[in-house]
Amino acid sequence: MKKKIICTVTNDLTYDQRMIRICTSLSKYYEVELIGRIKKNTIPTSKQPFSQTRLKCFFNKGKLFYIEYNIRLLFYLLKIKNNNLICSIDLDTILAGYIASKVKAIPFVYDAHEYFPQMPEVVNRTVVRKIWETVEKWIVPKISGGYTVNQSIADIFYKKYKVNFDVVRNVPFKRDIPKNKFVAGKKILLYQGALNVGRGIEQLIDVMTNIKNAELWLAGEGDLSQELRLKVDRKNLQAKVKFLGYLNPETLHDLTPKATIGLNLLENLGLNYYYSLANKFFDYIQAGVPSINMAFPEYQRINEDYPVAVLIPELSAEAISNAINLLLEDKDKYQSLVDGCLKAKEEFIWEKEEIRLLDFYKGLLD
Repeated sequence: MKKKIICTVTNDLTYDQRMIRICTSLSKYYEVELIGRIKKNTIPTSKQPFSQTRLKCFFNKGKLFYIEYNIRLLFYLLKIKNNNLICSIDLDTILAGYIASKVKAIPFVYDAHEYFPQMPEVVNRTVVRKIWETVEKWIVPKISGGYTVNQSIADIFYKKYKVNFDVVRNVPFKRDIPKNKFVAGKKILLYQGALNVGRGIEQLIDVMTNIKNAELWLAGEGDLSQELRLKVDRKNLQAKVKFLGYLNPETLHDLTPKATIGLNLLENLGLNYYYSLANKFFDYIQAGVPSINMAFPEYQRINEDYPVAVLIPELSAEAISNAINLLLEDKDKYQSLVDGCLKAKEEFIWEKEEIRLLDFYKGLLD
């Protein structure tokens, strides 16, 4: 009989590419259940080699949501029989996961997808940040094991708590790049991800007034969805900025290679963004698409070994515009970054990271 691993998140499961990859890999050797939540306009989950459960909450945001969700999650975890390990993804599910693991006397793993107390939604709210820091300080030193998405965040945890975190990067499966992948007659600037504060989307829309012969495609939704659409209308940029909405992983994989430039822009709103290493950065590499990113440590580290991107020093309209025009106009520079992507795409693949992930869990369960 396979041992069982339960992974917990607060988001809708349908669009969570990272957890789909992780749970698919774990399901080769273990029984796996991924627990998330059901939202108002959610769509049915797609069939996966692991089970999926979504909890329904009365509250859907703010502190009442986190309290309600953790209570519901705790009671659900306590009801499950024969589970052998609980893994909480980020601090927002860690209380329920840790308490349930102690009651059941089973290993508890912390998957730090984000450096949670430094997220933009948290870092400038003193009371909220201190609450999450207290939760982190209480539980992280007691975990059975932990892993995170890059070395910078792993170093932070070791410095704070003397706890070693493994690094399992958030990279895609290896994919072939389709021939004649570009859309005829169009140069596409692609942003994929949440339309939230600090992602540089407002600045991107502003610069589109000065970018010729290119369209900006935004794949995702978020807190700024309505505001950004109104901004595009005010600037009469409907022909140059397209909102694609939520796309399922397969549709997004098919779309990305069609882009001319990938965009991954962040405002330095805290250490979570500063030490980030976004999955979209690797998605662009895998699709052979040069990208524009911030000159933050993790991107600098990779770009030194594999030149795949233009890194900009600040999130300003001028810096963004200059980087876009450089890649649109300098064919030699553009091709050199394409060549860098073709080399990097053999290195940054889930087939390699999966080995690290499985070794981590084997050390705890086998």
